[in-house]
Amino acid sequence: MTSAKTPYQILGEDGIRVLTSTFYDVMDTLPEAKALRAMHTKDLSPMKEKLAEYLTGWMGGPPLYAYRYGTVCMTSPREPYHIGPEERDQWLLCMDKALVEIEAGEELTQMLKEPLFRIADAIRNREGPSARASNPDILASH
Repeated sequence: MTSAKTPYQILGEDGIRVLTSTFYDVMDTLPEAKALRAMHTKDLSPMKEKLAEYLTGWMGGPPLYAYRYGTVCMTSPREPYHIGPEERDQWLLCMDKALVEIEAGEELTQMLKEPLFRIADAIRNREGPSARASNPDILASH
């Protein structure tokens, strides 16, 4: 009997950083993610780093985000934004495209599909569309 590998064991920290960078590159260029992109500052570098650190721990690696920032709160930094199903789905679309672009493979993509949906849905704070950024720096500052 073989034990299942964690996403971290499959991708490694470098692979997670590539995934995260690709995710934000997709978000930055995909017309369908325009509302999601508008919630971020022009410079996506801080978010790339923070998401990579968070996902490293979340995928079974060392908890880099927790080491640096302490506890993880997924919702309070996003309170100023109207994040509904449309924005959640934009986030998931960007992640799906990033997984394809880095050639993550079917096994890893399927392994992450439901957990990534749960993360994206947990951040949702509205039932409908209309994402509006009241402070475009909020995500990059938390």
